[in-house]
Amino acid sequence: MAVTIKDIANSVGLSIATVSRVLNQDPNLSVTDRTRERIYEAADKLGYKKKAYKHSLKKVAFLYWFTEREELEDIYFQEIREGISAQADERQINLTLYTIADGVEAVDPTTEGIIAIGRFKDVELEKLRQVTPHIVFIDTSPDEDRYDSVRPNLKRIIEKMVEYYVENGHRSVGFIGGDDFDINTGERLKDVRESAFRKCATAHQLLVEDCIYIGDRFSVEQGYQLMLRAIDEHGDHLPSAFCVASDSLAVGCLQALNERGFDLPNRVNVFSINDSHVSKYVSPPLTTFRIYTSLLCETAVDLMMERLVDRRELCKTVYIASTPVYRKSTKSLDSKGAPAKETTQ
Repeated sequence: MAVTIKDIANSVGLSIATVSRVLNQDPNLSVTDRTRERIYEAADKLGYKKKAYKHSLKKVAFLYWFTEREELEDIYFQEIREGISAQADERQINLTLYTIADGVEAVDPTTEGIIAIGRFKDVELEKLRQVTPHIVFIDTSPDEDRYDSVRPNLKRIIEKMVEYYVENGHRSVGFIGGDDFDINTGERLKDVRESAFRKCATAHQLLVEDCIYIGDRFSVEQGYQLMLRAIDEHGDHLPSAFCVASDSLAVGCLQALNERGFDLPNRVNVFSINDSHVSKYVSPPLTTFRIYTSLLCETAVDLMMERLVDRRELCKTVYIASTPVYRKSTKSLDSKGAPAKETTQ
C-alpha cells in the first residue's frame, strides 16, 4: 500500500496540512528546520515516493572557475555548466553560480554545499572549507581524503586508445595534448593523459619521444599549431596515428593535416576524447571517446545530496567510464574496405 501524507502526519504528530506544505515546499510556511527534518526523516522511513522534497531547501553553490575564453576554447566546460544547471532545475535545488571573476570570497556564508569545477589554490580551498566541508569536485580531485569528486577515467581512455591502434596494426603512434600545472606554484605537471600515453606506449614498445607534442591550452588553435610542428619535423615519417587529448585539439589537428594534403584516414588516423557536438561535422568526422557530461553532473549532485540529506561522512571518488564512437578519422591498416561507419561500443 502506498504511503500517504496522512501516514507521515500521524508518524510525526503534525497536521496533514503542515506535512503537505513542507513536502510541497510552500515558501509561505513558517516552521522550524527541525520540524522539516522530522517530516523528511519520517517520509524516508515510511518509503514515501516523492523525492524532490529533500533537495529544494538545500542551498548549494556552483563554482565555475573558468574564463569566457577557456569556455569558448573547450565546449566540455560549457556542457558541465549547463548540466549542473539542468540538474538543479530538475531537482529544485537552490543553486547559485559563482565564476572565477567573483572569487571565493563572494560565496554566501550560509551555503550548505559546494560543487566546483576548475583549479583552486590551497588558500581558496581553506576559505571554502570555512563555509562548508561539503564540497564536490568535477573533473579534478584536489584531496581525496577531504573532498568528494567525480571524474572521467582519462587514464583508461588513453589505454584503450593505444590498444585500439596496436590491434589495428599501427606501429607509429604520436600524442598531442596540453599542459597541466600546479595552481599554487605554477610548476608544469604532466597531464594524466600524457602520463597514461607514455606508460601505455612504452608497454607496447611504441613510445617515440619526439612524437609527443604538448601545448599550453586545449584549444583548436593549439591543436593546429602542434600538428603543423609535427608535420614540419617528421615529414613523410609522420606517425600513422595520433592520440589527441581533447576534441578541441583534434579539430585543429585535422585542419592542419587537411591543409598539408594528408589522406585521412588512410595515411594518418586521429582519435580523441569528449565527443563534443562538432566532432561529427569536421572533415573527416572524428573518432572519439564519449565523455558522459550529463552523468558527471548527475553524479556530482548525487554526491552532494548524499552529504546534505543522507549525512554521509566518508569521502567518495567516482570514475565515470567512456565509450568510443568510431567515425572516419580512424581506419584499420589491414582493413580492405572503407573506414568504419559511426558506431559505439
